[in-house]
Amino acid sequence: MTNIKIVADSSVQMTPEEVAQYQVTIIPLTVMIDGTVYTDGETITRDEFVNKMFSAKDLPQTSQPAIGSFVEQYNQLTADGSQVISIHLAESLSGTVNAARQAAEMADGDVTVIDSGLTDRAMAFQVIEAAKLAAQGADVDTIVARAKTVEDHTTLRMGVVDLTNLVKGGRLSKAAGMITSVLNIKIALSMENGKLGILKKGRGMKTIKRFIDDVVQTMSQKPGIHSVGVSYVDETSGADAIADQIRAAVPGVDVLVRRTGPIVATHAGKGAFAIMYYED
Repeated sequence: MTNIKIVADSSVQMTPEEVAQYQVTIIPLTVMIDGTVYTDGETITRDEFVNKMFSAKDLPQTSQPAIGSFVEQYNQLTADGSQVISIHLAESLSGTVNAARQAAEMADGDVTVIDSGLTDRAMAFQVIEAAKLAAQGADVDTIVARAKTVEDHTTLRMGVVDLTNLVKGGRLSKAAGMITSVLNIKIALSMENGKLGILKKGRGMKTIKRFIDDVVQTMSQKPGIHSVGVSYVDETSGADAIADQIRAAVPGVDVLVRRTGPIVATHAGKGAFAIMYYED
């Protein structure tokens, strides 16, 4: 039976304990802030990144790992005859998955690349499930199929209270960007079929409050929720309050609250947050 190893990029929202437990190899993305390049999770922490982003002259520039870095890592992991399944954030958000695909073709061993269609904790649901199956001896086809099923049963909702970074980063269409001309506009986003889309828009924080209430209400009516993630850019107390609201509505569910990584933080901007959950 061939051993299967799981790889993910550093946009994934996993605790250090989870990374160790599930033996996931994390390939870091890079980010440039005012001319200085940092390696996510190695030369800059998530807390440090957010502080630097807010004081930077220009919007930070995020970048996928070099193809050579992928090839080197894949060759190391497959040198003992193992296969690799490499899971990455949505192609619409980063060129990472395409770099991984090119590297897979160049690597000496057997590498299968998956576009998660998501990011952050929503992507972690696939990574963790893949790692569990790999540990149980499942084959590549079984793991790939399961990852797709998890994607199809994962919901990602994001609240954006300051649209400056999102529009500058080009992650919304120009037509959508026109809403920035409206005073105090807030938006709620979904991520489906690998792309961001606007769910709601309105003025003031009441829009965000209603959005959170709607998401939690929907969750309370779903009997099969396995795991929930609440990720945030800078509003720790707000994220904790959302998590408490979810725990009250869905008793017993596991809720992970953590700061998001540079990719999401750069484009979502100040005050942004995401609610992600996986259900049967």
